[in-house]
Amino acid sequence: MIVYFLRHASAGEHLANLKNDEKRALDKEGIEQCGYIGRALAALDVQVDGIVSSPLKRCTQTASLVGNELGYEGKLQTDPGLRPEAGLADFRKILEKYSRLEAVMVIGHNPNLSQFLGAVISDSGCEASLELKKGAVAKVEMRRSSGTLQWCLTPKVLRTLYDAAVESSRPKISRK
Repeated sequence: MIVYFLRHASAGEHLANLKNDEKRALDKEGIEQCGYIGRALAALDVQVDGIVSSPLKRCTQTASLVGNELGYEGKLQTDPGLRPEAGLADFRKILEKYSRLEAVMVIGHNPNLSQFLGAVISDSGCEASLELKKGAVAKVEMRRSSGTLQWCLTPKVLRTLYDAAVESSRPKISRK
């Protein structure tokens, strides 16, 4: 199984009131990030059989916008195991639940999403240190309970990939 770890896109500043923070939406930059993240992943021929998101608004928006760019037609799933306070045991239950799929994308928050990623790519079972920036995505090839990191792309790299793909698809004008 392939697992794509995607941290939600930019959503502005954290709100002190937890109930209000759960409803915090993506900001203008975050919506733009989702567009080029999704288009860059599509250019890399990323295809997923399932998308599982934290139930918080900024994650479900990221999941929906990126999924749309990927041409994902399935139902977006939410799981409390991707909430900010969730632990590794909760995440492992998600992996177990979706293990029949060839490729799944999980959308969540830091610091726990980076911790989940570090834990699954570490041979020793302790955490590898890896931080996902907002809008970053990592591809992990899973074998049973551990995985191998194939790549990890920051939003800046994804934007560069997207811009390069757009540029290479433009017709070349020859000057005689």
